[in-house]
Amino acid sequence: MAVKSPFRIAITPENILADEPAMISEILDSGWDMVHLRHPGASLRDMRNLIEAIPQRHHGRLRLHGHFELLNSFKLGGIHLNRRCPHVPDNYNGPHSRSCHTIDEVRDSAGCDYVTLSPIFDSISKEGYKASFTEKELEGIDKTATSDVNMKVIALGGITPERVPQVMNLGFSGFAVLGALMTADSMDCFRQRLNAFNEVNTYNP
Repeated sequence: MAVKSPFRIAITPENILADEPAMISEILDSGWDMVHLRHPGASLRDMRNLIEAIPQRHHGRLRLHGHFELLNSFKLGGIHLNRRCPHVPDNYNGPHSRSCHTIDEVRDSAGCDYVTLSPIFDSISKEGYKASFTEKELEGIDKTATSDVNMKVIALGGITPERVPQVMNLGFSGFAVLGALMTADSMDCFRQRLNAFNEVNTYNP
């Protein structure tokens, strides 16, 4: 069987990190598909400053979890809907994705270019956030398309380099990472974690 090339997403933590622009640049320079700017408590000015500190060549692979009005100022890679911001803004026709926590939500997400489904494993970044699905349940959904709409389903929650082959064997289109990558306490530690993800064999026959 051919090796699958996963769609890879990094998600920023709750608070903006001092080294975050450099971390995002290294993630995207190493070939990851998207970085989600999460930061639920950040002000509009904080988010604007963060985006301005990220090289413009990467802006098309940044996706907002809030402050969607920043799309009027920057050429970004779309928006991500969640419980805090559940609706596509009026007059917005660009790419959008969605956080899903049940299989029914995945099936109801037509129009998204991809969705994240979580938690697949026990969360690293959220204490007490336990895996919600059995392997049989995950095998029962089509994670590359729903009905006639081509939509990727991305695994989120407790993803580590060691678990990537299992995720891909379950049929996911890719994975999203927060805790195992963005909680490093130094740039050296962050680079070690990034390298571990970049070097993983994504498929075990």
